[in-house]
Amino acid sequence: MNSIDSLRNVLPTNEGVPIMRKTPLLAILIVGLLFGLSNSSLATADSTSSNDDEIIRIVMLPPEAEATGMFVDENGNFFVNAMHPDIDNYKATVGVINGVDWNNLPEHVPALASTSSATDVWHGIRTGYGEYQVILQSGDILSDGNQAGGIYAADDGQELLISQKPDYNAFVPLNEEGTQGYVYTAWEDRPAGISQIQINWNSTTSEWDVLNSQMLNLSDINGAWVLCFGSMSPWGTPLFSEELYFDDTEEWNDDSFRYHSDQLLLADYLGVYPNPYDYGYIVEMGEPESTNPDLIRQLTMGRFSHENAMVMPDNKTVYLTDDGYDTVLFKYIAKRSGDLSEGTLYAAKLDQDSTRDSTTTGFGVEWIKLGTSSNAEVQSWIDEYDGITPSDYIEGENSYITDREINDWAEGKLNQDLNNDGTVGYALDDRVAFLESRKAAAALDASDEWNKMEGVAFNPNVPDKLYLAMSNIDRAMTDGQGDIDLTANYCGIVYSMTMNQGWNVNRIDPAIIGGPYTSSAQYECNIDNLAGPDNILVLDDGSVLVGEDTRKHENNMVWLWRESNAVTPLGNEELFVNSLKPVATPEALNSSWTYDYQAKVEGLVQDTTYTGIVVAKNVTSGEWNGIWWWNDIQTNGETYDLRFSLNRGCYILETTLYEEDNLNQNPSDATVLAQSSEEFVVGNGTCENGVYNESAVIDSANDENKEHPKDTESIPGFGFSLMFIGVIAAVLSTRMTQ
Repeated sequence: MNSIDSLRNVLPTNEGVPIMRKTPLLAILIVGLLFGLSNSSLATADSTSSNDDEIIRIVMLPPEAEATGMFVDENGNFFVNAMHPDIDNYKATVGVINGVDWNNLPEHVPALASTSSATDVWHGIRTGYGEYQVILQSGDILSDGNQAGGIYAADDGQELLISQKPDYNAFVPLNEEGTQGYVYTAWEDRPAGISQIQINWNSTTSEWDVLNSQMLNLSDINGAWVLCFGSMSPWGTPLFSEELYFDDTEEWNDDSFRYHSDQLLLADYLGVYPNPYDYGYIVEMGEPESTNPDLIRQLTMGRFSHENAMVMPDNKTVYLTDDGYDTVLFKYIAKRSGDLSEGTLYAAKLDQDSTRDSTTTGFGVEWIKLGTSSNAEVQSWIDEYDGITPSDYIEGENSYITDREINDWAEGKLNQDLNNDGTVGYALDDRVAFLESRKAAAALDASDEWNKMEGVAFNPNVPDKLYLAMSNIDRAMTDGQGDIDLTANYCGIVYSMTMNQGWNVNRIDPAIIGGPYTSSAQYECNIDNLAGPDNILVLDDGSVLVGEDTRKHENNMVWLWRESNAVTPLGNEELFVNSLKPVATPEALNSSWTYDYQAKVEGLVQDTTYTGIVVAKNVTSGEWNGIWWWNDIQTNGETYDLRFSLNRGCYILETTLYEEDNLNQNPSDATVLAQSSEEFVVGNGTCENGVYNESAVIDSANDENKEHPKDTESIPGFGFSLMFIGVIAAVLSTRMTQ
């Protein structure tokens, strides 16, 4: 008997959720296992990359150049840059690969030979598929008379620097065909810049013509700081990322700080000494079709070293990566769809698997709320720090938000004495969450051990997961303590982040493994595999483009990765929910409601047997309140009828369809063929952000006469979770005795 069969024998059938009697001792013994289960899913568990995964070298850059600016437009044009190459022989370049629809790749994509040389082409950028066209290079004279990459003072127009660091590209079409548009490029310097290049497709030459070009004036937002990677919002606005490397803001006005010359250059740009809290945010470009687009700092998305932001299809949920050392993974949920100016910021708390091998070890994810605010409110806090200069700096003191203020804020949030001084501190507002976001997250016990976190990528055509690049598995990720403790991988890993309901990431697993690493080699990471992943993109078919930023290869490269199990589905399986309706709705607040549910399947492959799994989950607690098996599905139009009971609350009913043999043979990584989710409220109340609320008043007399459950009885739902853990324990026991 395999593990799936043993589960079937003891899990509930379609008779509803049983109420089980459990002793407190048993609950204590298995509560650890319950926590582990709540952070995983049989239906959506991920796996590491296998030997059958395909990784294809498609671009090689000139010596010293980093692969940046990766962007694929609706027509499949792939924009990619060469940042800071060997300036004695090459120029920083903005360009595009022509002749290939990267949204519709063939089964076979030709690989670029590792023996290709930068001297093969004048610009040094080699491609294995398609032809690379240079659109712009650093120092080129633009239509406005300025130089590409030029940063000019806001007050008098003086040239401050010519950047060699073109990073994020965004293509904004100006016609329906997408044959004309603006290419926006972020120049990653201190101060930073943005160029706007108008291009038009020339069908005669099969290349893009440059029509107009300019460096944008960023003075309306007090300039920008290290504009790094970025993304396009679902509503068509480019999102630029300020990569703020200041771990300690107190050093901002310390003239002995090693990077103090950067602040002085920014002061030259502004004409006044800059406020550090003006920088380190996501910058959204409004009206990008205009020659003078608006730039808006989305302050409520947090201040840290932004690599990039990725907005989910709900137009509210955003994942945000934090580059540097000892960093944090963030999530933001906007109050209104398509409006990032007000919302709530969260930080990830990780629960590592019981293993350490970085090639296979993943994490469960919880999200800790940091605070809710608006741009206007955060701006009012920022303004309080205007006018502070190096003359205000005193050794050993802090002109900005202090660590003591951060601790007091966290103590007030947690109602705990964190520094053991005998008092619980507090803060009058949430400025700490938005102006010192990384430190705020750590103070609330979020995981702050990530090392060189880079791009996060998502494609709505393959909506089950995001990808997260980690350039180097080292330092706090391998130090034997904290939430993350892995074996080192100096060549890096790209992780997949599994999506739960409501665009919520609840699981992170290694997907693309860099290396192997040879410490004695001149270039330590194997040339035929990934090293130093940085920019990443997900294509329409689920393939992933990965750009490198490493010194462990002689030349940085761009790779195309295809997952081995990304195979054409067996058929066009579809799963429908015909009905979900209450049949018993008692008024008593402590009573459960009963529902009738019916699901239907279509598009099945002949002579194939399928299995359906139905799961009821409490949104508030994350607890599984029921799981039912729909076995031996073979006929199109077949239906499944279920009656179940649940206590009042907010629920998701998820039905998932698998091929039976695939599920039996590989239960932890079975292919999901079809899935349906229904959110519903049990009771007369409402659900807001997953929290159930019912404005009912129980008469005190009725309350006194109400029958209370005995201590030996479990509450519906929790009792089932304990029962389900017992089932899992039985399965594990079965495995051990086989």
